[in-house]
Formats: sequence, structure tokens, C-alpha cells
Amino acid sequence: MYICWIIFSILNMKCVNIKGYLLDLDEPCVMGILNMTPDSFYPGSRTQQQEQMERRIVEIWEEGGKIIDVGGYSSRPDATDIDVEEEKRRLKPALERLQKHYPDAIVSVDTFRSEVARWAVEEYGVSIVNDISGGSLDGRMFETVARLQVPYIMSHMRGSPQTMQRETDYLDMMEEIMLYVAGKLQTLHSLGVHDIIIDPGFGFSKTLDQNYELMHMIRQFMIFECPVLVGMSRKSMIYRFLECDIDDSLNGTTVLHTFALLNGVSLLRVHDVKPAVEAIKIITKLKNS
Repeated sequence: MYICWIIFSILNMKCVNIKGYLLDLDEPCVMGILNMTPDSFYPGSRTQQQEQMERRIVEIWEEGGKIIDVGGYSSRPDATDIDVEEEKRRLKPALERLQKHYPDAIVSVDTFRSEVARWAVEEYGVSIVNDISGGSLDGRMFETVARLQVPYIMSHMRGSPQTMQRETDYLDMMEEIMLYVAGKLQTLHSLGVHDIIIDPGFGFSKTLDQNYELMHMIRQFMIFECPVLVGMSRKSMIYRFLECDIDDSLNGTTVLHTFALLNGVSLLRVHDVKPAVEAIKIITKLKNS
């Protein structure tokens, strides 16, 4: 009976397999954004210069970020499209630095391209693929992740970064997103991909009001029994609603992070690591008191 209880407990933990190591997401953690693009929506996150990049890596590491998410393609609305080689060129300095000086770091690559995902995992030992399109922009992504056998962050988005804000007409947004997630999970499971993290896609193909509806219903995603990630750090759903500048949007970000944590979210993808780590510590303390 005791052995059965242990097995049941293990099977019900929110774990993902990172190169043979089980990352337990029953206690939420922070993914720090390492942005290698020149046109990110948040200027304070741009780290193209070598010194900026190195400082940002140290900041994420020392402030308690568990995962470093490296991106070379801006996904802001109407972002400039770049080709595969330019995306790789932007990513390479950060991936080289992390591989050489932070071999124990859990690194994810933020890309919707299967070729970039394969290159980052095979050449630089990246641990996770973070795909904003949920496989919709590259038909080879799911098969690639299955071959690589790395955890996959599957997001909801319609269209592309260039068109997504014109793709917000839903008959029933939550029903459509839940069916989208269910279908993607079925396809991934059939290919042998089981370490999946769900990202509902805040800011992607959603209006300001739709983003808040999505957050209000965030607990619904727990039915899929996968860890859930939210990425809304300093996004327009905060600073436009509060009628403030993006530089003043940290407080609003933390409020939404707190709501998400109270509703079962496992991962916070953020620009500001320390405040997010502190939010997790306080919520965890409250839940365990």
C-alpha cells in the first residue's frame, strides 16, 4: 500500500524531464527572459551587446531564475520578420556563453522554427523548446521535438507575430483555446512527446479584455494535468489598462502573477526575476501555513 502511494504521488507531480533530471513544478519557478532581439516591445529587456548579455545572465541566475529563456525573434505585434540564419546569429553568443560558463543552467530557446530548435538543442545543449505558435508556424516542429526528446512549451496563437492582433474574432474564446490545446496535446502524445508545458498565450491573438478573461479562467487549464506557464510580464494588457508607461508596469505584473499562482500556475516567464521569485515565496508560505 505504501509503495502504491509513493508511485501515485510521483505520477501526479507536475514534473518535466530535463536531460534525465526531473524538474518538480509542484513548487512554481521563474523563467527569466534573455532577449537577443533589437526590437522587443520592452526596451529594458534588449541585450544585444556582449556586456549587457553577460550582466543579464548573471542577474537571472543570482536572483533565483530556474530557467533562462533565450530568444532571437521578436514576437511583438507587427515585428519585423527575419530569416533562420539571422535568428541563429542573434542566439549564438548567448547560447555559447551559457554552454561554456553555465553548464548546469536550464536553458530554453524561444523559437517557432524547427530548424532553430534542432540546432540549439544539438549544438548548444538547450534543454527546452518554447514555441509561441504551438507548432502552427512550422509543420515539422512536433516531429522535431519528438526526435530531440526535450520538454516543449506549447502556446496558443493565431496567425503570425505580424498578423496575430487581427486574429481576435472568437465565437467563444475559451472553448476554442481549450479545444486547440486538447488537439495539440493529442498530436504530441501520439508522437511520443509527454513533457509538455501549456502557455495560454497572453497577448497573442487576444484583445485587452480577452487577456483578462483568459486570466480569470486560468484554472481551467489544470484539467490537462500539465504544468501551466504564463508570460505577461510588462505586456500591454497591463500598462494600457492602467494607463501608465511600460516602465511603470511591474506592480501590475506582480498582481497578475499572484493571481496566477493562486490558481495553480507553475511557471512565470518574466523580465523582472526577483519580484517574481518573491511572489512565489510568499504564496508558497501562505499555502503551507
